[in-house]
Amino acid sequence: MEILTLDSTRLKEVIESLLFVTKKPLTEEDLQNLTSSSDIDVKNALAEVEAKFENGFGFRIIKLAHGYIMGTAEENAEFVDRLVSSKIETTLSPQALETLAIIAYKQPITKQDLEKIRGVYCDGVIDTLMAKKMIEEKGRSHVLGRPILYGTAMEFLRHFGLKDLSALPSLPNNSEAQQELFKTALQE
Repeated sequence: MEILTLDSTRLKEVIESLLFVTKKPLTEEDLQNLTSSSDIDVKNALAEVEAKFENGFGFRIIKLAHGYIMGTAEENAEFVDRLVSSKIETTLSPQALETLAIIAYKQPITKQDLEKIRGVYCDGVIDTLMAKKMIEEKGRSHVLGRPILYGTAMEFLRHFGLKDLSALPSLPNNSEAQQELFKTALQE
């Protein structure tokens, strides 16, 4: 494949096209690789594209899950929702959402610690969340048996529209309030 050198105007157009068609957020590194452009060229072009779509367009460049994607301007979301019947039906059960909330707040966490918090076995729920790529293995604990540590994956951020984990509500100090938060934190 021949490597094309893009001038700044063409690079901005290519980045716009890539962000328009992508199904997952693209990082600056992804954009560098796709366009064979330097870090500084991509940063400059991306900043100009973001500024271009800041006002006067129905789209915005949205920072999501450590990457960028083109999306509907927030003030137009109600109208887009009407078209696409935006009420998203989650395929995650309440048990899976509760487990996911616990993992998000307590990560990295072992299955045994999850089960202590929830009071029930979590094998099936963990399998489901792993299959949906919402959680991933983050390593092994240093305790006896070296159990697997779980944490959220990029799909979790994308699915819930979070820029990063700091966008989650604060975790209360009271354990009863924490339990309530775990049950309701990720309701869609």
